[in-house]
Amino acid sequence: MALAICDHVWQVGGSGFSAANDAAVYLVAFGDRAALIDAGCGPGHARVLTHISEALPGPAQVDYLFLTHCHYDHVGGAEALRRHFACTVVAHELDARFLEQGDNAVTAADWYQACLDPLPIDHKISGDKESFQVGSCELQALHWPGHSPGSMVLLTEIAGRRILFGQDVHGPLHPALLSSRDDYINSLSMLQSLEADILCEGHFGIIRGKTTIRAFIQSFMG
Repeated sequence: MALAICDHVWQVGGSGFSAANDAAVYLVAFGDRAALIDAGCGPGHARVLTHISEALPGPAQVDYLFLTHCHYDHVGGAEALRRHFACTVVAHELDARFLEQGDNAVTAADWYQACLDPLPIDHKISGDKESFQVGSCELQALHWPGHSPGSMVLLTEIAGRRILFGQDVHGPLHPALLSSRDDYINSLSMLQSLEADILCEGHFGIIRGKTTIRAFIQSFMG
């Protein structure tokens, strides 16, 4: 079932939720408007839909699907979600090109013995920051390069707490993924400066408390 993280935020996909290889899929909903963060690999699509229906209090429109980066465990299910919800798929322009080309190497689809069909991106973020409105909630997309050239995180504030969706804070870094260690270290420092109260990570689950989050981020800076 969907995991309630705090008011208006749920985990609806990921290993143990939808399919074994899925990165975490998060849902943010305010009133009758909602957004998804990442899409899993795709085979767990039906379970993701079930968990979304459990979490949403009533009929709601999913306006956005944010793809935090181009890797297959985060994007393989994107087209099915777009067709189901007629939502706008958003990615940073530096990763969008690999999705639109169906590049199986840079997207790591090869690592999963899978093939990524070319995935059109409806809205491409350029630069370091862009804001999106989901009901009464503002989500900030922040460029976070290192793990991939166009990785991004999303940040919002709910009831005085800063919620950070930082998929794959842990990396990994690999030449085939066009990773940059210098960018990654700089990006980790940027994450620490955000002073999040809750970190929703792609594979390590939910991390709570500023001190614990800072220590988690610091552990990858060595």
